[in-house]
Amino acid sequence: MTAGAYAQGSVRFGVKAGANLNKLDGKGYKDGFNFNYHLGPYVQLNFSDRFGIQPELIFSQSTAKSGEQFSDIYPDGKDLKNIKLNYLSIPILANIGLGGEHFKLQVGPQYGIAVSKDKTLFENGKDAFKSGDFSAVAGLWLDLPFGLNVSGRYIIGLSNISDLPEEEKWHNQAIQLGVGYTF
Repeated sequence: MTAGAYAQGSVRFGVKAGANLNKLDGKGYKDGFNFNYHLGPYVQLNFSDRFGIQPELIFSQSTAKSGEQFSDIYPDGKDLKNIKLNYLSIPILANIGLGGEHFKLQVGPQYGIAVSKDKTLFENGKDAFKSGDFSAVAGLWLDLPFGLNVSGRYIIGLSNISDLPEEEKWHNQAIQLGVGYTF
């Protein structure tokens, strides 16, 4: 009976959390990834055992350390050393089965909405960052017993998040490692 119901498609809900290793790429930032976190719910819309769609609503934190050239690009930000941006990210991922129903390739777009900026950044640099970020996502998902799962993905920002009139471009990048539970 379960196999017959699955062949017609299924809808499953879940939650996930994990590490968010991110960096802001561009002039004025120190190179290297910073450790943060992400968490939120997801829905799996399975059309078959080999293909489905997985929309998510993920809160993720991004931090960066400004470099020596940051004040050259943004003079009002001369006192900004640690930059923290919080995003509400909405990835819409295709789940593509790889050799079985438990191991999946995930690819798709993601839109991130800046929901808060730390107080220093808001007071001194609220005009430095755009309120949205469009990215591409690729990763792997493994279903484990008892509704558990693990995932890893790479997110590359496609849009410039700098809202400064300068020609310098800033892009988000992240590696997310997560664990989740599907109901």
